[in-house]
Amino acid sequence: MRAVLFAAVLALSACPAWAIQEYTLPTLFDVTGVAAGDRLNIRERPDASAPVIGTLAPDATGVEVVAERSGWAQVNTAERRGWVNAKFLRYRTNVWADGQLPPTLRCLGTEPFWGIEMRGNEVVFSSPDGGEQAMMLRSVMDTGVPRSPLRGLIAGDDAGRMTAVIQPQLCTDGMSDRAYGLTATVIFDGARQDPTMLTGCCRIGN
Repeated sequence: MRAVLFAAVLALSACPAWAIQEYTLPTLFDVTGVAAGDRLNIRERPDASAPVIGTLAPDATGVEVVAERSGWAQVNTAERRGWVNAKFLRYRTNVWADGQLPPTLRCLGTEPFWGIEMRGNEVVFSSPDGGEQAMMLRSVMDTGVPRSPLRGLIAGDDAGRMTAVIQPQLCTDGMSDRAYGLTATVIFDGARQDPTMLTGCCRIGN
C-alpha cells in the first residue's frame, strides 16, 4: 500500500498542473531564429496564407504578445492587430518582476480621454482638461504568482490618491483595431478632489 501511495504522489508532482507556468499573457518577447536579411511577417489572421500587414525585424525586442492561438501569437502593428508564427518568438522572464511594474506600462481611457505612464518612481496621469499630474508611486502589489501580470498600485500627491487595479483581460480602446491584453480600473480620492472611477486598457509594448 505504501508503495502505491508513493507512486501516486510522484505522479501528481510530475503533472503539468503542479509546474510553475512559463508565462501569462500579455508579456514581452524577442524575435529569434529569423535570418539577418529576412523579416518576420505579421499576418492578418493566424494562417500562413493570410495577407501580410506588417513585419518585425530579425533582431526586434520587446514585442508584446496579447493572445495565442494554435502556434500563432497576436501582436500589434501600427494601429491594428495581427499574428506572427510563435516559433520565432522567445519570451522574457523578467517582464513582470515581483512587486514592480514594467517601465513601458501605458494605460489609456476613452470618453473621457485619459492616460497613465511610468516615469521613474512617479505615475503620471494626463487628461485633455487637466494636463499632467505626477504622483509618487507608493506601493505595487501582486498575488505572488510568478510572472502574473495582475497588479494593484497606489500613488499620490498633496491633492489626493490614485488606486489602480491592472489585470490580464482582452480590451479595446474603441478607436483603433489594436488589441490590448490588460484592463485598468482607476480610482481617485482625497481631501481636495471628488471621488472618481475610470476604466480603460493598458499595454506594455509599443
